[in-house]
Amino acid sequence: MADQMMHRTTLEDGRPAVRFSGRILFLYEDQNLVRRQLAGEQVAWDPNAPLIDNISTDEITPAWVCFYFDETLGDYSLVGLRGGAIEPNSVKNGGFSVVVSGKSKGCGSSRETAPYSEQAAGVRLVIAQTIEKIYGQNSQNIGLYTSTDFGLIPRIAAGEAIAIDEFTRGLDPVAAQIVLSGGLFAYNRNRMTGDIKPPALATAARPMNLVEKIIAHHAIVDAASGQTGATAVQPDDAVFVRTGVRFSHDYTTAMAQASFHAALGADAKVTDPQSIFAFRDHLTFLKGVMSAKHKAMGLDAQSDQLAIIQRQFCAEQGIRLYDESADGSGSEAICHNAVLEDLGTPGDIIVGTDSHTCTGGALGAFAFGVGSTDMANTWYSKDIRVTVPHSVRFIISGVLRAGLSAKDVMLRILATPFIKDGHAIGKVLEFCGSGVQAMSMDERATLTNMAVEAGATSGIIEADTTTLAWLQQIRPQTTLEKLSGVVFQSDADAHYFASFDIDLDQLDLMVATPGDPRNGVAIGDLGPPIKVDLAYGGSCTGGKMADMDMYALVLRAAVDKGRRVHPDVQLYIQYGSQKIKQYAVDRGYPALFAAVGAHVIDPSCGACINAGPGVSKTADTVTVSAINRNFPGRSGPGKVYLASPMVVAASAIVGHIASPDQI
Repeated sequence: MADQMMHRTTLEDGRPAVRFSGRILFLYEDQNLVRRQLAGEQVAWDPNAPLIDNISTDEITPAWVCFYFDETLGDYSLVGLRGGAIEPNSVKNGGFSVVVSGKSKGCGSSRETAPYSEQAAGVRLVIAQTIEKIYGQNSQNIGLYTSTDFGLIPRIAAGEAIAIDEFTRGLDPVAAQIVLSGGLFAYNRNRMTGDIKPPALATAARPMNLVEKIIAHHAIVDAASGQTGATAVQPDDAVFVRTGVRFSHDYTTAMAQASFHAALGADAKVTDPQSIFAFRDHLTFLKGVMSAKHKAMGLDAQSDQLAIIQRQFCAEQGIRLYDESADGSGSEAICHNAVLEDLGTPGDIIVGTDSHTCTGGALGAFAFGVGSTDMANTWYSKDIRVTVPHSVRFIISGVLRAGLSAKDVMLRILATPFIKDGHAIGKVLEFCGSGVQAMSMDERATLTNMAVEAGATSGIIEADTTTLAWLQQIRPQTTLEKLSGVVFQSDADAHYFASFDIDLDQLDLMVATPGDPRNGVAIGDLGPPIKVDLAYGGSCTGGKMADMDMYALVLRAAVDKGRRVHPDVQLYIQYGSQKIKQYAVDRGYPALFAAVGAHVIDPSCGACINAGPGVSKTADTVTVSAINRNFPGRSGPGKVYLASPMVVAASAIVGHIASPDQI
């Protein structure tokens, strides 16, 4: 079938090329300019008109759109974009083959539905000042071209054919081969038949940092035999690595299995199902908060299909499914909490169809999010492609004073110019120093969990005695030898792209203002009191055991002073797993939370993904939340301030964003 938005051709020099036959959609900050384009007007490119920055995957395909996993996604591309100019079918019916925006296109979730929806709407090329790593890789995998070259715009507008190799500039050799092949499955078919050979690893022995050592250990040096273990790797080396843990969840399994069967046949079987896991964790409580409008669209039934398909696929393939608890008490666990509690070990390669897979870096593993196509491929091959990332080191020293936590540390790091300007995109954040060594595993996990909010591939912390002692405690039936994995340490003379010192003695309580986790400010600089309507403590970031301790610390002080949740505020506290719930029960926390007027919720992702109690219903609702991101529409239409568990609890009592020392 002919492609109406793009025509393939050959240049005079013999290079394959494409000519984009559709219109160019400029996503300007001026919503009137966007609406005029959607109405059919050909608005000229104005290099001086500000473009929208930080378009998250939540805006490209909001949570409810992700209930679809086929061409229907094209009907809803970009419907969550701030300003509300784009409605269902606006992009699809507009005849656009190119979309242009500002910095940090595709930040946030690893959901492959985002680029897939643009492609299904007719878009063939995405141009942005910077493109986030996972979004860019997902685009490569499905054959959607991306570029940061704004010089292409007048050439495309003039009808010029563009050589395909122009879309490979700056890419590693494997990524370039995938682009030239038209996508990951086409590339992998040729790789497995030997028609395409990945570049041989030729890096000589050198000092390596933590992530480089893990990648070298798992690097596939002989695809035919599956032999792993390279002498060394260095940044920008393109390699395939043998995975340890592979997981997906109820938002993504259906799309991945559709790709898997489409490419390999209805009878295809996954490789080593014992190392593959699936989770019913994102949509457990969705129906309780789904709007009447969405129910009228049939989205309740559509979301049910995601769970049904996942259960069927897991049963057929022998995959361990962390499902809803039989007694109706929520999910068994949020995937990231289960990786920490049950599945990951130091030195692992952990991949999951969720951007917060980087949480597993707290174990001393290289853990990162991938899209559905990547997961479908690794189900079959058990390997995953990796461009060896540059590492950025954060040396954390000093002592956290009472009332502060790792969340404050991370919000401070995310607010640094280095990260706000996009310099961490695609890199790994390595956290070290005495301040990290003094942290509990749950607090370390807050750091690694939120590394992706910097645009980073992952965050990581060296495994130490704290790591191994915690693993023995949380998994008492597992031997120390099994738990230890392979413990790596960075060489003293290892290279880092950049290195920063964070002094905890100088740290303030932090809050990220609505719109982006990188909007961090000291709580004392917020200005007049900010009244809150909702306070939410939960998610993989804010629903851990240590987080429960922090909520309890503040709320017990409130009870002791005869105080309860402010009458104008609703406080929700939600567990990240059944193990975390049992931990809280053993300490009497549910009774304490209830006594102060909090709503206690069983394990699930919940409000963090706009799918459970604690979501906002109106645009003027103000939420203070312990989750990890506050992109527009992430937890409903309201405004979300990110804060630590203690600030969330204190704010619920006081009625406005408040420091815990006010209780």
